[in-house]
Amino acid sequence: MPTHIIATPDAPKAIGPYSQAVLLERAGARTLYCSGQIALDPASGELVQGDVAVQTERAMRNIEAVLAAAGMTFANVVKTTVFLADMADFARMNEIYGRRFTAAPPARSTVQAAALPRGARVEIEVTAVAG
Repeated sequence: MPTHIIATPDAPKAIGPYSQAVLLERAGARTLYCSGQIALDPASGELVQGDVAVQTERAMRNIEAVLAAAGMTFANVVKTTVFLADMADFARMNEIYGRRFTAAPPARSTVQAAALPRGARVEIEVTAVAG
């Protein structure tokens, strides 16, 4: 099964030994496994300051860039996992997140994590399918 590493300058560079995403092609279908995105600014590499709504918006824009680099959109997303530093931020995160999934939202898990990279309030990972 052919795999391709997806990397785009429109999303933050990986801050460890991982890829922004890996694309698996099999039997006419393309499955994209995206690493978790936090609210890093792609230009500076710095965490965007602000509440969970601001950070969720930046994380979603980073995900959008990775999806685009693989020729996909949020419409291709079938599963997400959201990690929150504080479950009290769920409603605000959900409001911003929901703007990207209006027609047929993907399956989702949301969990509270003890800590997230760089002190982020939210991290989101997605799996997308095309073909």
